[in-house]
This record gives sequence, structure tokens and C-alpha cells, in this order.
Amino acid sequence: MNRFAVGAFAFSMFLMGAAISLSCGGSDTATVTTETKTTVSSITPRFKSTEFTDPATCGGCHQEIFAQWQGSMHSNAFTDQLYLKMHEEASHDTGGTIDSYCTGCHTPIGTFSGEVPPTSGPQISEISKKGVQCDFCHTVTNTNFTFSPSKVKQGPFSDSVSSFHETAYSELHTKSEFCGMCHDVNHPTNNLPLEATYTEWKNSSYAAQGIQCQDCHMTPGPGVTKPNPGTAALGGPERPQIFTHFFAGANASTLASDQHQKLSRENLQAAASVELVPPAPVTPGGNMDLKVQVNNKGAGHYLPTGLTEVREMWLDIVVIDPSGKEIYRSGALDENGVIDQKAVIYRTVFKDKDGQPTLKPWLAESLLSDHRVPPAGSVTENYSVPLPAGTSMPLTIKATLRYRSAPQDLVDDLMGKGTLELPVIDMVSATTQLL
Repeated sequence: MNRFAVGAFAFSMFLMGAAISLSCGGSDTATVTTETKTTVSSITPRFKSTEFTDPATCGGCHQEIFAQWQGSMHSNAFTDQLYLKMHEEASHDTGGTIDSYCTGCHTPIGTFSGEVPPTSGPQISEISKKGVQCDFCHTVTNTNFTFSPSKVKQGPFSDSVSSFHETAYSELHTKSEFCGMCHDVNHPTNNLPLEATYTEWKNSSYAAQGIQCQDCHMTPGPGVTKPNPGTAALGGPERPQIFTHFFAGANASTLASDQHQKLSRENLQAAASVELVPPAPVTPGGNMDLKVQVNNKGAGHYLPTGLTEVREMWLDIVVIDPSGKEIYRSGALDENGVIDQKAVIYRTVFKDKDGQPTLKPWLAESLLSDHRVPPAGSVTENYSVPLPAGTSMPLTIKATLRYRSAPQDLVDDLMGKGTLELPVIDMVSATTQLL
């Protein structure tokens, strides 16, 4: 079985941060209650997708915000071809039982209007194809995922006035609980946490300080960069704080626009630091003991986060002599873009009912391992580096923390080798010498 076959659904969940399970309530609203968040249920259509306002219409007044949203992973949540291929594989493997579980966050409007699943066909409207969009987010009224077509748009201002729609103040839209609706994901039958970004934040010092998801991911640049003065709409009042709508995270793949890729790279390069502890003197022919410390200095969640069995963050360690000859390497990529087996990789690994590692989250029964860097925390890696007899000194030691959104061989299995190469981002590096 190739790696795509065993990892398809995992990658589909990775691409957008995944989904919660869904049910419907009321006559004209879509709702997920706390009690049903970990069950898979069919969706009874409660409205027509055409009752929602197209994002381009919103862009008529909210021009800058609309331009920021376009090309984001939110806007591409449903139309991303990698996601659609993965969803098809997962649907086949599970007899369709997880279909609504995934699509509920990839196309909320499409799911609750009854157009999706399936994820292809003439029944899917243009609005449903636009993923996580304006008129979904701004009609959500509580953390149970309750939303419906409405002239009343929810937002962070209590004094908004619009000639096109009514407005209502929503504190929820300024809180991490809003994001947590889709960025905490449990297994649909055994409740195993598969993605815990919101929970990671909630248990962190960032939450204790009152720093919300929006403070980092809806402000300019990495980290908390408020205030961001401006106007929310044409002709609107100047305000001391306007949330941006790039929603930049760590996904710097070519699936996003150039601007969103740039912002994601900046986020990654501001998230961590690496420290090399100078090694003690050693005689060639022996082993050099090397310590590398990785610090999470800029993310309010673990590094990496999301469905981290497919995300790749790893240490690339290289030791070279004065002539430039490589004495030692851990973390190199082979000719197929695969990380070498002795590298330190930060990720989670799930196991199935037989206790075997699995890349299929729907087969996951328990957690096998979790090696990541907690928010405002650090981890230290120990290396024993053999130095051949006759090695010339001094030695230069470089440690680089690298990131890739998913394994390249998984992408190759899906898309065909050479079709799509995911970028490897050098997040941060440190260098020292052994004299």
C-alpha cells in the first residue's frame, strides 16, 4: 500500500485545520450542540445557499478586508484540489460516514444547505465553493456553530451602521472560542483529540494573559501587533483597531496566494529560536556530545500544531571541517524529499486498534507519541556525534529548524511525482564552533 493510501485523510484534515461533527436544530438555523460534537450525523438541509451573501458583494464596501480574505486558506477551504482528492479517499475508506464531519468546516454553507457532500457535482453552488467566508462567520451567533441566513451581521463593533445590512455586536468574534469551533477536532467515535490548537492555547500562558487567537492571526505581522488603526468599510469611521482577514498561519504551500505564503513564512520564522550549547573539547576519534535547545517564543500553541502527524518540523544538524567537508549530518532530505530516519522530527503519532502507527486519523485509537514544543516552552535534543580519527579542527556546527506542511512523498503519491513540490522553510538556525 502506498503512502497516499495510508495518509490521505490525514492530509485532507491538515490542509485547513479540519472539521467538527454536525447536526441540525431549529427550522432555519444550523447548529452543532456540545453533546453532538463528537458524533457523525447526516445533515438535514435548513436553508438554501443562495440565501447567503456572496463574498464579492461584501467586498463592494469592505474592499480591503475582502482582498485579504481572497487567496487565504479559509477562502480555499473547499476548492483546494488536494483536499478534494483526500476527502474522496477518506469517503471511500469509511463508506461515506465521515463526509459531513469534514465538510462542515470546509464548506459550512454547502454542508448545511444540503449541497455537500458529495464534494463534486452540479448541485454545488458558487457560494458553497467559497469555503469559510464572510456570511458564514458573520452570521454565527454562538460556539455551538449556530448560523443562518440573516440581514444581521455579527461583528466586533457596537456602533456599526450600514445601509446594506443590519449589525449586531458580538464579543464572541473577538475571542478564541470562535476559532475553537473548527480548530479543536476529536475522533468522531472514540473522542481521541486529533487536533487541539484551541485547547493548547487555552492551557497556555497566552490565554492566562488574555491574548486571543485573533490578536496574532488577525493583526499585521507575526505575534501580537495591535493596534492596527483603519476603517472596516468605505466611508466607515476611523477606528483604533481593525482586524485583518489574512488568517495567516503556518501553511506556506503554493495552495495559498503569494501574499499569504509570505505572511506564513514570516510567522514560522518568528515562532521559534534555536540555541546550540557549545560542546566540551573532544579528541578526534571520540564522540562529541551536542545539545540543541528549541524554544517556542512566538506561538500561543504547540509547535507544530493542527493535525501534526502530517506536518513536518525537524532539526537539520550539520558538522563540517575547515575544508567544508561534511563530518556529520542529521535531518537531510534524500533525492525524493524524504527526511532521513535519524532526524529529530516534532510531530504526533497515532496508533490503531492493533497498536501499529497509522497515518489514518479515522483508524486512530490512541496516541503513540507526541514530541513537540509547548507554547512559551522549550525542548532539548542530545546528539552523540562521532568524530573520525584525523578530523581537522575547528569544526563548524549548524542547527537549522525546518518546516514543511506535509511529507513530499505523500504529495507525490497523490498528485504524481513532480507535479507539486511543497516548500521547505528554514525557520531559524544557530551556529557554533568546536576549537
